[in-house]
Amino acid sequence: MSQTALPLRAVVFDLDGTLLDTAPDFVFVLNRLREEEGLPPLDATLIRNTVSDGARALVTLGFELQEDEEGFEPLRLRLLELYSEHLAVKSGLFPGIAGLLEFLQQQGLAWGIATNKPELYTTPLLAALGLQPDCVICPDHVSERKPHAESLLLAARLLDCKPQQILYVGDHQRDIACGINAGSPTVAAAYGYVHKDDDVNLWQADHIVRQPEDLLPLVRQYIG
Repeated sequence: MSQTALPLRAVVFDLDGTLLDTAPDFVFVLNRLREEEGLPPLDATLIRNTVSDGARALVTLGFELQEDEEGFEPLRLRLLELYSEHLAVKSGLFPGIAGLLEFLQQQGLAWGIATNKPELYTTPLLAALGLQPDCVICPDHVSERKPHAESLLLAARLLDCKPQQILYVGDHQRDIACGINAGSPTVAAAYGYVHKDDDVNLWQADHIVRQPEDLLPLVRQYIG
């Protein structure tokens, strides 16, 4: 496990399922696509638990198709088209996150995002919600996606600090692996889009939070 003796300089978040609850928009979009294909809606919980795995996983969930099967790619592209039209309708910060971001600003600490969500969707989503992170790392900005450390190493450069001074929060095992690989202390967001078969305790995160409101007390511990 990563732990830092250096002063905390920033908190960096994964996006979907960690900073933002974007599942309601994905539920709408996937079920709209299923409606277009003459299928009944899926249970919202099934969709929610798949959001962090991306558009391909949602197509597989919604249509029982694998990426190499005929018909998969047109469905993926249509899903993304629908999402681009509906990406900030019902999405918003998880409870307690707005207070955490305000606290970080008051303390002179930076905050950022390191996500596997493409910039094409990340930028307009953040703009629609009026969020202005100190750095945003998308797959477009790195050669290796998470769980590779590159996203957090780039974040550290942009925030002018060491990776050990970044607290990284994510709701997927690859987020925690990214943090560990970068040498950053990590927080598993167990409140996020975690598959029912996943055991967050096995991710080797430094901390586990069950509610987003628990993040602020944890950050307070880091800054003393």
